[in-house]
Amino acid sequence: MDTLFLLRQLHADIAARVQVIRGDRADWPCGRGCGSCCRHLAGMPRLTAVEWQPLRDALAGWSPARRLEIRRKTAELARRESMAPALICPLLEEATDTCPVYLQRPVACRTHGFYVQRDKGLYCRDIESRVAAGGWADVVWGNQEAIDHRLSRLGESRTLSDWLADWDDSGVRGAENKKGEEHRKNDDA
Repeated sequence: MDTLFLLRQLHADIAARVQVIRGDRADWPCGRGCGSCCRHLAGMPRLTAVEWQPLRDALAGWSPARRLEIRRKTAELARRESMAPALICPLLEEATDTCPVYLQRPVACRTHGFYVQRDKGLYCRDIESRVAAGGWADVVWGNQEAIDHRLSRLGESRTLSDWLADWDDSGVRGAENKKGEEHRKNDDA
């Protein structure tokens, strides 16, 4: 079966579970500008090749300087991963706590706060504290192990740092350089 179809089906199933959990809870913390999960990653995000493709395409639209900064931040996080209690996602727009690749975000980001795997640190501490205080007792959390099983059918997963390290965006840089040369020629004319 086509892995892109399977990924889209998984995205739809996650979105449906998220909608059930959020329900009519207007005070649910996950939303634009929260960023809590992005600031408390248990480890470097892992992606399958089919998840990496749309993310890579989105990153290709960024300026070379911005892509270089993301690569630098990701490499630094990969070096510190075993020492840091929590990692900040290198893609997070820290000033606004927003995700510039929200539509292309991997499954790990889509499930955080709604699916739980406590032994791996995959849960939202803000939500967990509310649940511990007696709130949201009726929430039926998604099963992260089931998600992991479905992801395994999409192929091998690698860390974001590995995908970025192996990505040859010279074709993107070459096209940008060519556009720059054309603009200079037009300016000279």
